[in-house]
Amino acid sequence: MKKDIGKIPAIFPMPVLMIGTYDENGKVDVMNAAWGQVCDNDRIILSLTESHKTVKNIKLNKAFTVALADRVHVEAADYFGIVSGNNAEDKFERTGYHAVKSDKVNAPIIEEFPIVMECELAEIIDTESIYGIVGKILNTKVDESALSENGKVDVRKLDALMFDQFQSGYYTVGEKVATAWNAGLDLAKRNR
Repeated sequence: MKKDIGKIPAIFPMPVLMIGTYDENGKVDVMNAAWGQVCDNDRIILSLTESHKTVKNIKLNKAFTVALADRVHVEAADYFGIVSGNNAEDKFERTGYHAVKSDKVNAPIIEEFPIVMECELAEIIDTESIYGIVGKILNTKVDESALSENGKVDVRKLDALMFDQFQSGYYTVGEKVATAWNAGLDLAKRNR
């Protein structure tokens, strides 16, 4: 039997995304955002609040980067979500992290995070229900240590964080339990 627990967005896992931008002075700003996802083969959407400094920076530069935070960098990832760039001018510098300018867009790549998507602003969706930043992914860079023998990203090596909205926790990926588009083939064949 299921129990009512109220209006809770019951989506798990949620990503732990590090959104990198430059402000009007070329200063690095990084924000932790869990409300983001792929919305097409070359697009990502971030559901953000318009008042974030990151949103202002994206509008200014028409570009941003999206990195996946990992276990090793959980402290800084959480910090980027706690402290607002609107209130702390030296937010990024306090971490001691390093940034390099993307060669694809006018946005920073935070060197410590293992994988990053370089995005140009595609559109802003502003309705009663959503304020969404849609980015066109121009390129993805990944640390070689997170690649498998076949040259693809290995999520176990990536050790990316997932956010648990139920218990306010961070988790990482466990074991692989099945192969997508394969695990259900027998059931699909039986039901033809």
